[in-house]
Amino acid sequence: MISRQLQNKLRGNFLKGKAILVLGARQTGKTTLLREIVKEFNGKYLWLDADEPIVRSQLVQPNIPDLKMLIADNDLLIIDEAQQIENIGLTLKLIIDHIPEVQLLVTGSSALELAESTSEPLTGRKFEYYLYPLAFKELMDHYGWLEEKKHLEQRLIFGTYPEVVTTSQNIREIITGLAGSYLYKDIFKYKDLRKPVLLENLLQALALQLGAEVSYHELSQILGADTETIQRYLDLLEKTYVIFRLRSFSRNLRNELKKSRKIYFYDNGIRNAVIQNFSPLNLRSDTGALWENYLISERIKFLEYNSIWVNKYFWRSHQQQEIDYIEEIDGQLKTFEFKWNPNKKSKIPLTFSKSYPNHTYNLINQENYTIFLSDKM
Repeated sequence: MISRQLQNKLRGNFLKGKAILVLGARQTGKTTLLREIVKEFNGKYLWLDADEPIVRSQLVQPNIPDLKMLIADNDLLIIDEAQQIENIGLTLKLIIDHIPEVQLLVTGSSALELAESTSEPLTGRKFEYYLYPLAFKELMDHYGWLEEKKHLEQRLIFGTYPEVVTTSQNIREIITGLAGSYLYKDIFKYKDLRKPVLLENLLQALALQLGAEVSYHELSQILGADTETIQRYLDLLEKTYVIFRLRSFSRNLRNELKKSRKIYFYDNGIRNAVIQNFSPLNLRSDTGALWENYLISERIKFLEYNSIWVNKYFWRSHQQQEIDYIEEIDGQLKTFEFKWNPNKKSKIPLTFSKSYPNHTYNLINQENYTIFLSDKM
Protein backbone atom coordinates (compact mmCIF):
# COMPACT_ATOMS: atom_id res chain seq x y z
CA MET A 1 0.00 0.00 0.00
CA ILE A 2 1.50 3.34 -1.10
CA SER A 3 0.97 5.95 1.62
CA ARG A 4 -0.54 9.26 0.50
CA GLN A 5 0.77 12.59 1.74
CA LEU A 6 -2.73 13.89 2.38
CA GLN A 7 -3.55 11.26 4.97
CA ASN A 8 -1.96 12.93 8.00
CA LYS A 9 -3.09 16.37 6.85
CA LEU A 10 -6.71 15.22 6.71
CA ARG A 11 -6.55 13.59 10.15
CA GLY A 12 -4.94 16.73 11.56
CA ASN A 13 -8.06 18.73 10.66
CA PHE A 14 -10.56 16.43 12.34
CA LEU A 15 -12.83 17.88 15.06
CA LYS A 16 -12.34 21.53 14.09
CA GLY A 17 -15.99 22.14 13.27
CA LYS A 18 -15.50 22.04 9.50
CA ALA A 19 -16.20 19.63 6.65
CA ILE A 20 -13.19 18.12 4.91
CA LEU A 21 -13.54 17.93 1.11
CA VAL A 22 -11.20 15.76 -0.96
CA LEU A 23 -11.47 16.50 -4.68
CA GLY A 24 -9.65 14.97 -7.62
CA ALA A 25 -10.03 13.05 -10.85
CA ARG A 26 -11.57 9.61 -10.87
CA GLN A 27 -9.28 6.69 -10.00
CA THR A 28 -6.66 8.80 -8.19
CA GLY A 29 -7.28 6.84 -4.98
CA LYS A 30 -9.74 8.96 -3.01
CA THR A 31 -11.82 6.01 -1.80
CA THR A 32 -8.68 4.06 -0.90
CA LEU A 33 -7.39 7.04 1.06
CA LEU A 34 -10.63 7.21 3.04
CA ARG A 35 -10.46 3.50 3.80
CA GLU A 36 -6.97 3.96 5.24
CA ILE A 37 -8.20 6.82 7.41
CA VAL A 38 -11.11 4.70 8.65
CA LYS A 39 -8.69 1.93 9.67
CA GLU A 40 -7.00 4.34 12.09
CA PHE A 41 -10.23 5.94 13.32
CA ASN A 42 -11.14 5.02 16.89
CA GLY A 43 -14.80 6.09 16.87
CA LYS A 44 -17.88 4.90 15.00
CA TYR A 45 -18.34 5.90 11.37
CA LEU A 46 -21.03 5.84 8.69
CA TRP A 47 -19.96 5.42 5.06
CA LEU A 48 -22.38 6.62 2.37
CA ASP A 49 -21.68 5.96 -1.31
CA ALA A 50 -23.48 8.61 -3.37
CA ASP A 51 -23.34 6.39 -6.45
CA GLU A 52 -26.20 4.46 -4.81
CA PRO A 53 -29.67 5.88 -5.57
CA ILE A 54 -30.99 5.22 -2.06
CA VAL A 55 -28.16 7.28 -0.58
CA ARG A 56 -28.85 10.17 -2.95
CA SER A 57 -32.55 10.11 -2.11
CA GLN A 58 -31.81 10.39 1.62
CA LEU A 59 -29.53 13.40 1.20
CA VAL A 60 -31.51 15.52 -1.25
CA GLN A 61 -33.41 18.23 0.65
CA PRO A 62 -33.35 16.43 4.00
CA ASN A 63 -34.62 17.93 7.23
CA ILE A 64 -32.64 18.06 10.46
CA PRO A 65 -34.54 15.25 12.29
CA ASP A 66 -33.99 12.89 9.32
CA LEU A 67 -30.29 13.73 9.25
CA LYS A 68 -29.99 13.04 12.97
CA MET A 69 -31.74 9.69 12.50
CA LEU A 70 -29.43 8.81 9.61
CA ILE A 71 -26.20 9.76 11.36
CA ALA A 72 -27.30 8.36 14.75
CA ASP A 73 -24.36 8.09 17.17
CA ASN A 74 -21.60 7.96 14.57
CA ASP A 75 -18.58 10.20 15.10
CA LEU A 76 -17.50 10.29 11.44
CA LEU A 77 -19.70 10.64 8.36
CA ILE A 78 -18.11 9.82 5.01
CA ILE A 79 -19.90 10.75 1.78
CA ASP A 80 -18.10 9.30 -1.23
CA GLU A 81 -18.65 10.80 -4.73
CA ALA A 82 -20.81 13.58 -3.25
CA GLN A 83 -21.07 15.44 -6.56
CA GLN A 84 -23.86 12.98 -7.41
CA ILE A 85 -26.15 14.60 -4.81
CA GLU A 86 -28.19 17.62 -5.85
CA ASN A 87 -27.66 20.68 -3.63
CA ILE A 88 -25.16 18.75 -1.50
CA GLY A 89 -23.74 22.03 -0.15
CA LEU A 90 -26.96 22.86 1.70
CA THR A 91 -27.12 19.36 3.17
CA LEU A 92 -23.55 19.60 4.44
CA LYS A 93 -24.26 23.04 5.92
CA LEU A 94 -27.21 21.63 7.88
CA ILE A 95 -25.04 18.85 9.28
CA ILE A 96 -22.23 21.20 10.29
CA ASP A 97 -24.57 23.72 11.91
CA HIS A 98 -26.95 21.33 13.67
CA ILE A 99 -24.89 18.17 14.26
CA PRO A 100 -21.46 19.67 15.04
CA GLU A 101 -20.26 16.62 16.95
CA VAL A 102 -19.93 14.57 13.74
CA GLN A 103 -16.90 14.98 11.52
CA LEU A 104 -17.76 15.28 7.81
CA LEU A 105 -15.36 13.75 5.25
CA VAL A 106 -16.53 14.21 1.66
CA THR A 107 -15.03 13.21 -1.69
CA GLY A 108 -15.87 14.29 -5.21
CA SER A 109 -14.47 13.49 -8.64
CA SER A 110 -15.60 16.76 -10.14
CA ALA A 111 -15.37 20.37 -9.11
CA LEU A 112 -18.20 21.09 -11.54
CA GLU A 113 -21.12 20.33 -9.25
CA LEU A 114 -19.41 19.84 -5.89
CA ALA A 115 -17.30 22.98 -5.68
CA GLU A 116 -20.04 25.14 -7.14
CA SER A 117 -22.75 23.77 -4.85
CA THR A 118 -20.59 24.00 -1.72
CA SER A 119 -18.73 27.26 -2.27
CA GLU A 120 -21.42 29.54 -0.84
CA PRO A 121 -23.12 27.29 1.76
CA LEU A 122 -19.77 26.12 3.16
CA THR A 123 -17.99 29.47 3.27
CA GLY A 124 -15.79 29.27 6.37
CA ARG A 125 -17.04 25.75 7.05
CA LYS A 126 -14.67 23.54 5.05
CA PHE A 127 -11.12 22.44 4.43
CA GLU A 128 -10.60 21.61 0.75
CA TYR A 129 -7.86 19.36 -0.63
CA TYR A 130 -6.96 17.86 -3.99
CA LEU A 131 -5.76 14.30 -4.48
CA TYR A 132 -3.67 13.89 -7.62
CA PRO A 133 -2.27 10.77 -9.24
CA LEU A 134 0.62 9.40 -7.19
CA ALA A 135 3.30 12.00 -6.49
CA PHE A 136 7.02 11.49 -6.92
CA LYS A 137 7.67 11.75 -3.17
CA GLU A 138 4.97 9.18 -2.40
CA LEU A 139 6.58 6.79 -4.89
CA MET A 140 10.09 7.55 -3.64
CA ASP A 141 9.06 6.92 -0.03
CA HIS A 142 7.48 3.61 -1.04
CA TYR A 143 10.00 2.20 -3.53
CA GLY A 144 13.15 4.05 -2.49
CA TRP A 145 15.05 6.86 -4.22
CA LEU A 146 17.14 4.69 -6.55
CA GLU A 147 14.33 2.34 -7.54
CA GLU A 148 12.02 5.23 -8.38
CA LYS A 149 14.71 6.82 -10.54
CA LYS A 150 14.89 3.56 -12.49
CA HIS A 151 11.18 3.96 -13.30
CA LEU A 152 11.55 7.48 -14.69
CA GLU A 153 10.96 6.54 -18.33
CA GLN A 154 7.89 4.53 -17.40
CA ARG A 155 6.49 7.51 -15.48
CA LEU A 156 7.05 9.79 -18.49
CA ILE A 157 5.19 7.40 -20.77
CA PHE A 158 2.49 5.77 -18.62
CA GLY A 159 2.04 8.30 -15.81
CA THR A 160 1.34 7.70 -12.13
CA TYR A 161 -2.29 6.70 -11.69
CA PRO A 162 -2.34 4.16 -8.82
CA GLU A 163 -3.60 1.23 -10.90
CA VAL A 164 -0.98 1.94 -13.57
CA VAL A 165 1.85 2.09 -11.04
CA THR A 166 0.89 -0.99 -9.04
CA THR A 167 0.36 -3.41 -11.92
CA SER A 168 2.90 -5.01 -14.23
CA GLN A 169 0.50 -6.29 -16.90
CA ASN A 170 -1.84 -4.67 -19.41
CA ILE A 171 -0.59 -1.19 -18.50
CA ARG A 172 -1.43 0.19 -21.93
CA GLU A 173 -5.00 -1.12 -21.71
CA ILE A 174 -5.44 0.29 -18.21
CA ILE A 175 -4.30 3.82 -19.03
CA THR A 176 -6.27 3.80 -22.29
CA GLY A 177 -9.38 2.85 -20.33
CA LEU A 178 -8.74 5.63 -17.83
CA ALA A 179 -8.38 8.16 -20.64
CA GLY A 180 -11.69 7.11 -22.16
CA SER A 181 -15.17 8.31 -21.40
CA TYR A 182 -14.94 7.13 -17.77
CA LEU A 183 -12.54 9.95 -16.90
CA TYR A 184 -14.75 12.56 -18.53
CA LYS A 185 -18.22 11.25 -17.66
CA ASP A 186 -18.78 14.05 -15.15
CA ILE A 187 -18.32 16.51 -18.02
CA PHE A 188 -20.94 14.82 -20.17
CA LYS A 189 -23.46 14.90 -17.33
CA TYR A 190 -22.84 18.56 -16.58
CA LYS A 191 -25.45 20.94 -18.02
CA ASP A 192 -26.46 18.36 -20.61
CA LEU A 193 -23.16 18.54 -22.51
CA ARG A 194 -23.41 16.40 -25.63
CA LYS A 195 -20.35 16.94 -27.83
CA PRO A 196 -17.96 14.07 -27.06
CA VAL A 197 -16.32 14.24 -30.50
CA LEU A 198 -15.36 17.88 -30.01
CA LEU A 199 -13.96 17.06 -26.57
CA GLU A 200 -11.87 14.21 -27.96
CA ASN A 201 -10.56 16.36 -30.82
CA LEU A 202 -9.73 19.19 -28.43
CA LEU A 203 -7.78 16.84 -26.15
CA GLN A 204 -5.82 15.49 -29.12
CA ALA A 205 -5.00 19.02 -30.26
CA LEU A 206 -3.80 19.93 -26.77
CA ALA A 207 -1.76 16.74 -26.50
CA LEU A 208 0.00 17.49 -29.78
CA GLN A 209 0.76 21.07 -28.66
CA LEU A 210 2.20 19.99 -25.29
CA GLY A 211 4.86 22.45 -24.15
CA ALA A 212 3.93 25.02 -26.80
CA GLU A 213 1.84 28.17 -26.51
CA VAL A 214 -1.84 27.58 -27.11
CA SER A 215 -4.06 29.95 -29.07
CA TYR A 216 -7.81 29.72 -28.46
CA HIS A 217 -8.41 31.28 -31.88
CA GLU A 218 -6.19 28.70 -33.58
CA LEU A 219 -7.92 25.85 -31.73
CA SER A 220 -11.31 27.15 -32.81
CA GLN A 221 -10.23 27.20 -36.45
CA ILE A 222 -8.74 23.70 -36.28
CA LEU A 223 -11.76 22.21 -34.53
CA GLY A 224 -14.50 24.19 -36.25
CA ALA A 225 -15.93 25.62 -33.03
CA ASP A 226 -16.15 29.18 -31.76
CA THR A 227 -13.61 30.40 -29.20
CA GLU A 228 -16.25 30.69 -26.49
CA THR A 229 -17.04 26.98 -26.82
CA ILE A 230 -13.33 26.11 -26.80
CA GLN A 231 -12.74 28.10 -23.62
CA ARG A 232 -15.80 26.52 -22.00
CA TYR A 233 -14.52 23.02 -22.76
CA LEU A 234 -11.06 23.91 -21.46
CA ASP A 235 -12.64 25.17 -18.26
CA LEU A 236 -14.55 21.90 -17.86
CA LEU A 237 -11.41 19.83 -18.46
CA GLU A 238 -9.57 21.90 -15.87
CA LYS A 239 -12.33 21.52 -13.30
CA THR A 240 -12.25 17.74 -13.73
CA TYR A 241 -8.46 17.71 -13.17
CA VAL A 242 -7.49 16.51 -16.64
CA ILE A 243 -5.50 19.61 -17.65
CA PHE A 244 -4.19 22.83 -16.13
CA ARG A 245 -3.18 26.17 -17.63
CA LEU A 246 0.03 28.12 -17.11
CA ARG A 247 -0.06 31.87 -17.74
CA SER A 248 2.77 33.92 -19.17
CA PHE A 249 4.74 36.13 -16.78
CA SER A 250 4.73 39.81 -17.67
CA ARG A 251 5.43 43.12 -15.99
CA ASN A 252 4.61 45.19 -19.07
CA LEU A 253 7.92 44.97 -20.91
CA ARG A 254 7.19 45.80 -24.54
CA ASN A 255 8.75 42.63 -25.92
CA GLU A 256 7.04 40.18 -23.54
CA LEU A 257 4.12 38.01 -24.55
CA LYS A 258 1.40 39.11 -22.15
CA LYS A 259 -1.66 36.98 -22.85
CA SER A 260 -0.15 33.67 -23.84
CA ARG A 261 -0.81 30.42 -22.05
CA LYS A 262 0.44 26.85 -22.06
CA ILE A 263 -1.74 23.86 -21.26
CA TYR A 264 -0.43 20.75 -19.54
CA PHE A 265 -1.91 17.42 -18.49
CA TYR A 266 -1.94 16.41 -14.84
CA ASP A 267 -0.74 12.98 -15.92
CA ASN A 268 1.66 12.01 -18.71
CA GLY A 269 -0.06 8.68 -19.24
CA ILE A 270 -3.42 10.33 -19.94
CA ARG A 271 -1.74 12.64 -22.45
CA ASN A 272 -0.06 9.74 -24.27
CA ALA A 273 -3.27 7.71 -24.24
CA VAL A 274 -5.12 10.58 -25.93
CA ILE A 275 -2.79 10.33 -28.94
CA GLN A 276 -2.20 6.56 -28.49
CA ASN A 277 1.57 6.86 -28.42
CA PHE A 278 3.35 4.71 -25.83
CA SER A 279 6.62 4.39 -27.73
CA PRO A 280 9.87 4.34 -25.71
CA LEU A 281 11.70 7.63 -25.36
CA ASN A 282 14.44 6.77 -27.84
CA LEU A 283 11.80 6.51 -30.60
CA ARG A 284 9.96 9.72 -29.75
CA SER A 285 10.24 13.30 -30.94
CA ASP A 286 8.33 14.71 -27.96
CA THR A 287 10.61 13.62 -25.10
CA GLY A 288 11.36 17.23 -24.15
CA ALA A 289 7.65 18.06 -23.92
CA LEU A 290 6.96 14.93 -21.83
CA TRP A 291 9.83 15.87 -19.50
CA GLU A 292 8.47 19.40 -19.10
CA ASN A 293 4.92 18.17 -18.46
CA TYR A 294 6.10 15.63 -15.90
CA LEU A 295 8.25 18.09 -13.97
CA ILE A 296 5.66 20.86 -13.80
CA SER A 297 2.75 18.58 -12.87
CA GLU A 298 4.86 16.84 -10.20
CA ARG A 299 6.07 20.19 -8.86
CA ILE A 300 2.45 21.31 -8.48
CA LYS A 301 1.73 18.19 -6.40
CA PHE A 302 4.75 18.91 -4.19
CA LEU A 303 3.78 22.54 -3.65
CA GLU A 304 0.14 21.82 -2.82
CA TYR A 305 0.78 18.85 -0.55
CA ASN A 306 3.26 20.98 1.39
CA SER A 307 1.00 24.06 1.49
CA ILE A 308 3.51 26.22 -0.41
CA TRP A 309 1.48 28.87 -2.21
CA VAL A 310 3.16 30.40 -5.24
CA ASN A 311 2.17 32.05 -8.50
CA LYS A 312 3.20 29.86 -11.45
CA TYR A 313 4.15 31.09 -14.92
CA PHE A 314 6.26 30.60 -18.01
CA TRP A 315 7.99 33.47 -19.83
CA ARG A 316 8.59 34.18 -23.49
CA SER A 317 9.51 37.25 -25.50
CA HIS A 318 8.64 38.19 -29.06
CA GLN A 319 12.26 37.33 -29.92
CA GLN A 320 11.55 33.72 -28.83
CA GLN A 321 13.61 33.94 -25.66
CA GLU A 322 11.96 31.79 -23.05
CA ILE A 323 11.97 30.38 -19.54
CA ASP A 324 10.11 27.10 -19.03
CA TYR A 325 8.76 27.72 -15.55
CA ILE A 326 8.67 30.52 -12.96
CA GLU A 327 7.52 30.58 -9.35
CA GLU A 328 6.76 33.88 -7.65
CA ILE A 329 6.50 34.02 -3.87
CA ASP A 330 6.65 37.16 -1.73
CA GLY A 331 8.11 39.15 -4.62
CA GLN A 332 10.91 36.63 -5.22
CA LEU A 333 11.22 34.93 -8.61
CA LYS A 334 12.51 31.39 -8.98
CA THR A 335 13.14 30.51 -12.62
CA PHE A 336 13.63 26.98 -13.98
CA GLU A 337 14.82 25.60 -17.30
CA PHE A 338 14.17 21.92 -18.06
CA LYS A 339 16.61 19.84 -20.13
CA TRP A 340 16.21 16.10 -20.65
CA ASN A 341 19.83 15.77 -21.79
CA PRO A 342 22.07 16.35 -18.74
CA ASN A 343 24.90 17.48 -21.02
CA LYS A 344 22.91 20.40 -22.42
CA LYS A 345 23.79 23.80 -21.03
CA SER A 346 21.48 26.75 -20.55
CA LYS A 347 21.53 30.28 -19.22
CA ILE A 348 18.85 32.78 -18.37
CA PRO A 349 17.92 35.23 -21.16
CA LEU A 350 19.74 38.54 -20.72
CA THR A 351 16.52 40.54 -21.30
CA PHE A 352 14.83 38.82 -18.39
CA SER A 353 17.89 38.97 -16.14
CA LYS A 354 18.29 42.72 -16.60
CA SER A 355 14.60 43.46 -16.17
CA TYR A 356 14.07 41.24 -13.13
CA PRO A 357 17.30 41.15 -11.10
CA ASN A 358 15.53 39.73 -8.05
CA HIS A 359 15.56 36.10 -9.23
CA THR A 360 17.29 32.75 -8.96
CA TYR A 361 17.98 30.50 -11.94
CA ASN A 362 17.92 26.70 -11.88
CA LEU A 363 18.68 24.17 -14.60
CA ILE A 364 16.75 20.94 -13.98
CA ASN A 365 17.82 17.70 -15.67
CA GLN A 366 17.99 13.98 -14.95
CA GLU A 367 20.78 14.48 -12.44
CA ASN A 368 18.98 16.85 -10.06
CA TYR A 369 15.23 16.54 -10.78
CA THR A 370 14.57 14.54 -7.60
CA ILE A 371 15.51 17.59 -5.52
CA PHE A 372 13.16 19.77 -7.59
CA LEU A 373 10.29 17.36 -6.90
CA SER A 374 10.91 16.86 -3.18
CA ASP A 375 12.44 20.11 -1.89
CA LYS A 376 11.53 23.81 -1.79
CA MET A 377 14.65 24.73 -3.82
